[in-house]
Amino acid sequence: MHYELPVALKNTIWNAPEHHPGRMNELRPTLPKSKPDSILVLRQGDDVAISRRPLRSGEKLPISGDTLTVLDAIPSGHKIALRDIAEGESVKKYGQVIGFSRCSIYRGNHIHLHNLAMREFSRPFETGHAPTVAYYSEQETPSFQGFVRAGGAIGTRNYIAVISNVNCSASVSNYIRDHFRQRSADYARDFPHVDGVIAFTHKSGCVIQPGEPSQILHRVLAGIARHPNISGYVMMGLGCEGNQLQFIRRDFGLDHTRPGENEPSFLTIQAAGGTRKSVEAGIKAVEQLLPKADAARRSPVPLSKLILAENCGGSDACSGITANPALGWASDELIRHGGTSVLAETPEIYGAEHLLAQRAATPEVASQLIALVRWWEEHVRLHGASIDNNPSFGNKEGGLTTIFEKSLGAIAKGGQSPLTAVYKYAEPVLGRGLCFMDTPGFDPVSMTGLVAGGCNIGVFTTGRGSVYGCKPMPCIKVATTTALFQWMNEDMDINAGTILDGTESVADVGRRILEKIRLVASGEKTKSELAGLGDEEFAPWIQGPTL
Repeated sequence: MHYELPVALKNTIWNAPEHHPGRMNELRPTLPKSKPDSILVLRQGDDVAISRRPLRSGEKLPISGDTLTVLDAIPSGHKIALRDIAEGESVKKYGQVIGFSRCSIYRGNHIHLHNLAMREFSRPFETGHAPTVAYYSEQETPSFQGFVRAGGAIGTRNYIAVISNVNCSASVSNYIRDHFRQRSADYARDFPHVDGVIAFTHKSGCVIQPGEPSQILHRVLAGIARHPNISGYVMMGLGCEGNQLQFIRRDFGLDHTRPGENEPSFLTIQAAGGTRKSVEAGIKAVEQLLPKADAARRSPVPLSKLILAENCGGSDACSGITANPALGWASDELIRHGGTSVLAETPEIYGAEHLLAQRAATPEVASQLIALVRWWEEHVRLHGASIDNNPSFGNKEGGLTTIFEKSLGAIAKGGQSPLTAVYKYAEPVLGRGLCFMDTPGFDPVSMTGLVAGGCNIGVFTTGRGSVYGCKPMPCIKVATTTALFQWMNEDMDINAGTILDGTESVADVGRRILEKIRLVASGEKTKSELAGLGDEEFAPWIQGPTL
């Protein structure tokens, strides 16, 4: 397959702002602060516009000094054709191909699943186009209140973890956690600086395939054990499983992860003498960890110590117009302050990977990214699936038709910074700047990999209304529309719909996201934390056959 350089991002909606010497030559979406029109054209030369409200058949809409007659009833957020399109022609949105017409489409028609399909096409690109970044000075970089761990890692929360290495020890791990939950008032009084005791359980670990499937689970469990938001942990096994505790301890040096801090405990049910004795031993081990965990205190650390996990879930057609570009703005600013931002969900960059590869800091980084896309093409082929099975049902209800369209909106979360590194699933994130981690698009699996990689703060954009939580990492949720923010206000932290309303710019919302990141990293609770979410979302990526 070949790849193509992207067109310049210019029109009345996506404008290239005036170049500031020494700064990134940004190309980012901006919407005018004015009364919204009924439809939105994202790029000059696009074949479609986006409806801002439900459109009735027969309506006549003013557009660029002309009139567009609506031929079909079109739901809010869906696409309307701006020109006649012959069968088999490509259709563009964001200035990029989002699919090919299944039949003749006429100006004013609704464009969606019934007349637009995915088809492979060439997407050439050239490396050497990575933008430059003008970093802020240390004096310009704000601080947040974080937990400084041994070795220099920075926590944004202070938990004790019970980590199950196999499904057979999941119940025992949960029973240990539940003991502290049932007596939460007592422990909160005695250990007020500990955020809680949480259990990490999963459905794997018994007979596990060697190679990457085994390595993934090891990386995830070790990543949770050494996560800066975990002050201490107990790792619980059964005893006879393939995923032996001794191998994880040895391969990742878990006995010496944080010298001088809480010493971990490694227990097995069979060695302890059964369920009850294992629970009692686990409770005693956690109680020994609590005093040192409670002694930790927040102190000022620079914003550069944040590693931001970026995800989107329950996306709609507004995700790529409001919340994702605003998060991209915040990501770029965090990077200018010396921080790290991690984009993920490889199936959800499909069809837009050439835009990221072009921004790669080196040809090697670009090659690594494209190799991931190739692996996913083969992966879905082997399983008789299609990458275009994503978008989901809800994505399609929200106006997204093909994976190409979804991906073009999804990569906006990565802003305009150069791509500096590509990581395997759950691999430790060690570099600075914009990075990419190979994960599935399924939200819990994707975020589990990012957390295990060391991300200490997360932002999750949603158009349909995800209620995702993500212990031990706090996760800020950004709504794409004002209607969603108001309807699910107990779950949404930030409203990016003001961009579509015409009352704020992408930069305005991006500033609010960055400030919320700083406040949450300092201890402010997210809506998901206030709702008690985050205990059930730990989901390591399970590869290979089950034996």
